[in-house]
Amino acid sequence: MAAGSRAAVLADSVRTISPGKRGDQCVSPPPVGLAAAGTLRSMASPVRSVVASPRAVKGAARRRLQLLRGSQAAGSGEGPAQEAEAEEDEPLLPAPEEEEEEARPLPPVCASPMSSMWRGEKVALYCDEVLGGCKAEDADKAMSKYLSEKLKLKDKWIGVWKTNPELFFVKYEEASIPFVGILVEVAYKPRQSSSSCFKVSVSVAEPFSSNISNIPRDLVDEILEELEHSVPLLEVYPVEQQDSDLQDIALALEVVRFFYDFLWRDWDDEESCENYTALIEERINLWCDIQDGTIPGPIAQRFKKTLEKYKTKRVELIEYQSNIKEDPSAAEAVECWKKYYEIVMLCGLLKMWEDLRLRVHGPFFPRILRRRKGKRDFGKTITHIVTKVMTTDMVKDLPSDTLLQQHDDLNLALDNCYGGDTVVIFPGEYQAVNLALLTDDIIIKGVGNREEIIITSKPSHDSFVVSKADNVKLMNLSLIQQGTVDGIVVVESGHMTLENCVLKCEGTGVCVLTGAALTITGSEISGAQGAGVELYPGSMAILEKNEIHHCNNLRTGDSSKSILGGVNMKVLPAPKLKMTNNHIYNNNGYGVSILQPTEQFFIVAEAALNKGATSGDKKDENIVSKVMQNLNLEMNNNKIEANLKGDIRIVTS
Repeated sequence: MAAGSRAAVLADSVRTISPGKRGDQCVSPPPVGLAAAGTLRSMASPVRSVVASPRAVKGAARRRLQLLRGSQAAGSGEGPAQEAEAEEDEPLLPAPEEEEEEARPLPPVCASPMSSMWRGEKVALYCDEVLGGCKAEDADKAMSKYLSEKLKLKDKWIGVWKTNPELFFVKYEEASIPFVGILVEVAYKPRQSSSSCFKVSVSVAEPFSSNISNIPRDLVDEILEELEHSVPLLEVYPVEQQDSDLQDIALALEVVRFFYDFLWRDWDDEESCENYTALIEERINLWCDIQDGTIPGPIAQRFKKTLEKYKTKRVELIEYQSNIKEDPSAAEAVECWKKYYEIVMLCGLLKMWEDLRLRVHGPFFPRILRRRKGKRDFGKTITHIVTKVMTTDMVKDLPSDTLLQQHDDLNLALDNCYGGDTVVIFPGEYQAVNLALLTDDIIIKGVGNREEIIITSKPSHDSFVVSKADNVKLMNLSLIQQGTVDGIVVVESGHMTLENCVLKCEGTGVCVLTGAALTITGSEISGAQGAGVELYPGSMAILEKNEIHHCNNLRTGDSSKSILGGVNMKVLPAPKLKMTNNHIYNNNGYGVSILQPTEQFFIVAEAALNKGATSGDKKDENIVSKVMQNLNLEMNNNKIEANLKGDIRIVTS
């Protein structure tokens, strides 16, 4: 768990970078009870008008706005006595009359300068200019120094203070106001303490402007007075059209916000890291891969949610500890430990994802923890018929002694399978999470047109089809990947056969892990974000009469990722691959890419391949075969064409 001193130093800066997000205590205000008080004027921010009730704090000097719930008029969940008391103690503050001056719309703030930066520019900015090779424990000082140097460019400027709605609203329903914005004048004075660099003195600027049109001016003045006119600097956003120095200040603020929002982890200064800037570079690359689509959207969202949950839980623990006035009771101590261990687990998960960097080359650890059932005790096998209604015509071709079970749910059919069983699926659309838990030797086959036997993945699950059975076969099916993040089919161990199947990928393609084997015949693979077929070191695959096309849809400009296409082999040790009569075309990378770690082999092999790959793999077969023999790669009568980068390429990893 990170040190409490760090939380105290940055409590008003880092935790308020994203206004409105402060643990579970803060929710966004609703559209209910709000009336539009203005529209966009030029590029100004829109304003809202609210109906509110005051609350006396410290006498009559301090007030908070309380939005009325839309259901209050008809009666909320509160009792009549409570409502009467509330009405007596807190009379409604009427909506401002028309002659009262309303807050003007906020002017536009400076656009985020970092949005136009390339990956390399971000790395150079953070690792060379800002951090400059410092250690993790010195990152705060480096950030403070960088920010203070930029702030010296201008001692006074105009900005928009975007703060948490909790500062103004007593309670509000969930919805639409992410922050309360006030136009302020910033007065910067150099501070001695590095942590005080994250605070700045402000006063209300003229004309009075806010994103809430009827927010009382005196309320804002009183709140600033209570805060001693000192607010977190990272909550202030410079207004456009001032001068070039303000652009530099806006960039510096964005650099620091991004650092604490995404690059910094609370555990960084507690763990020894010989090269902290290298770790920051990895996190920048991770962020860029999320932004440009290299990492599939569903897993990127899961990573972001986990990171946000970690931050929220950490704030909850700090607040819970601060509310314990004396020695904690046994119940309080247990609650602290529960919260702490939840943070530790989230921390471990984030570390694992960061180390693996969420690459799109398939899963990195086994997904299946289920044990094999084996054969039934009485030695018989069952054919499971999956259809809404079963007729005798459906089973007329089966042997008369076949044991049958009918299911209208594919998931239930798979759950009832033992070794040697067959699942027969009739036309329809199905989902089955048990496809990601294939441990027994079964056959799953469709009857009829394969395009009419559709199995889709569940977006909420990581995996679609995963097998560790000794011998499992899928036949005459259409597999449609929707949101899952692992390969559309993953062979963890054993052998899998795909015959006459259509695989429409959304994440990664077919992945064959180390020691596993795969046979694909007469099938079609398309749409993968990485390679259509990914062979891990030491795996085996036979591809015959397949079409692999329109893969490597990574949407990235990084050339190191653009080589993936139809088939990708990772060579150490070499996988074994036999390809016959396949058509590999229209992929954004190469038709076949081979990741080879040996530089000397690469120089010799690429010279030979360049002669034979330009016109496909039919010509110069003697030269190509000599190279491929060392890779356990046999290629016969394949048609490899119209791939963006080329047909075949050996690349050093």
